Amino acid sequence: MLTVIDYVPDGFLDASAAGLHQILPGPTLIHLHGRKPEPLFVSVLLHGNEYTGLTAIQNILGRYAATELPRALSVFVGNVQAAALGQRCLDGQPDFNRVWPGADPASGLTATPEHVMMAQVVQEMRARRVFASIDIHNNTGLNPHYGCVNVLQPEFLHLATLFSRTVVFFLRPLGVQSTAFAKICPATTIECGKPDDPTSAAHADSFVEAALHLDHFPSKTIPANDVNLFHTVAVVKIPEATSFHFGQAQADLRLDPTLDHMNFRELAAGTAFGRVAPGCGMPLNARDEDGNDVTSQYFEVRDGELRITRRTMPSMLTLDERVIRQDCLCYLMERMTLPQAATQSG
Repeated sequence: MLTVIDYVPDGFLDASAAGLHQILPGPTLIHLHGRKPEPLFVSVLLHGNEYTGLTAIQNILGRYAATELPRALSVFVGNVQAAALGQRCLDGQPDFNRVWPGADPASGLTATPEHVMMAQVVQEMRARRVFASIDIHNNTGLNPHYGCVNVLQPEFLHLATLFSRTVVFFLRPLGVQSTAFAKICPATTIECGKPDDPTSAAHADSFVEAALHLDHFPSKTIPANDVNLFHTVAVVKIPEATSFHFGQAQADLRLDPTLDHMNFRELAAGTAFGRVAPGCGMPLNARDEDGNDVTSQYFEVRDGELRITRRTMPSMLTLDERVIRQDCLCYLMERMTLPQAATQSG
């Protein structure tokens, strides 16, 4: 399933995400030489509709077409088939960012060809003594650019804050790329806003360029005022049996059509997400980092409205109904004080 090569294929630098399947046979790991031998690992197109990472890598490789990279670079190009259709993932296909080592055993799907492939990628990068890992994503809703980490150690935070002062610490969902690579090197996921915004690719490009020029990660402490740190405390999903739409269409849950404007805003208790049909009951499910049901701690249905019950901050709210079904409605976050462990070299 995985193709491994040590060159940039003809046509790769000019291909669109939708046309990439004509250049690559499928998921492809590209190893490229650089002055520093320990490679920077960058994954792009784990979701086929998030193409900012591809554009950034194409720009970088174009600039270095006639000169040596400052550091070895390994690029994993993920869901080429879904990219051809502009979809996050194909129907019946696992999410390429839920199948890395450490995937949720409760899913019942931990030995698919995709799981085996991602384990192979991690094993190969471990053998190459990977320097750092960057996973590039987009959002379908309105979100600022921010970095994510799964480990609160200085080198992880130094890497993430090289992209943005806004950093989100999360432990779930399981099976994501950054968690798998955190076992072997500093790792971050960067969320670059919407893919059709040209500033998204420019920001990702400059970040990867900066990471390629890093010689080492500073051992100095992270000043608390250098990072706006948030902690993901719950993931919110809409059960399959619950119908939903945005606006006036009839459904169990009619969501506010401007819902994604609430991303990264601290919402007061009582803020409404939408209206609930009579007799529907609670139309959401929220689970914490340990998988516990915490819906009643964050939501209630009152006077026909779905309301937040406590001060919280959502992220990744989207108006894309397909993405909501494939992934989730949103994540809930709380501000987090930088722990002492993150101010000491790890």
